[in-house]
Amino acid sequence: MSLDGYVAGPDQSVQHPIGIGGERLHEWLMPLAAFRESHGAEGGEINASTPFAEDILAGAGATIMGRNMFGGGPGPWDGDSWKGWWGDDPPFHHPVFVLTHHPREPLEMAGGTTFHFVTDGIESALEQARASAGDGGVSLGGGASVAQQYLSAGLLDELVVSVVPILLGGGAPLFGNLGDPVPTLKQVEAVGAPGVTHIRYVLPRS
Repeated sequence: MSLDGYVAGPDQSVQHPIGIGGERLHEWLMPLAAFRESHGAEGGEINASTPFAEDILAGAGATIMGRNMFGGGPGPWDGDSWKGWWGDDPPFHHPVFVLTHHPREPLEMAGGTTFHFVTDGIESALEQARASAGDGGVSLGGGASVAQQYLSAGLLDELVVSVVPILLGGGAPLFGNLGDPVPTLKQVEAVGAPGVTHIRYVLPRS
């Protein structure tokens, strides 16, 4: 997230999937050995961000994401041509549940990743992800709208915000449209690392 609260820049599109300037939000992640390994490359850095990257990339048994994060543009699917942003071997290596209004058959990729397309809401996606995760947890990959829906529904146990010291000036805000009452977050960890500060929150249960 940028200092001014955005998890994607303005004018998101197929050409700019994270919005204009949004790729700067992930510059801390790209050089890490954990990220490079997840994409089949060697080398890379190890620093205070490494445990957070490992948790993002390999800490769950299933992932939930929104249509924008999977990509392919809005509206009905154009056949099976769009297979996501990550190439033939996506870095998830477990089931991924994509929230969408448009049905599509599951998409099996190399490395153990299968994308399942869920059209009946966030609770159904969570139920399916939990069933698929086994002993692992369920990771909510994003984007902003999906995070807001799960936050406002009280379905998140934990939230990690990686704050990057840039100002995007607009885009997709993480903490918008949360309804009433606004969720309560309790900070339990803050770790500074090169180019980013990771803040972990838990959501207290009433």
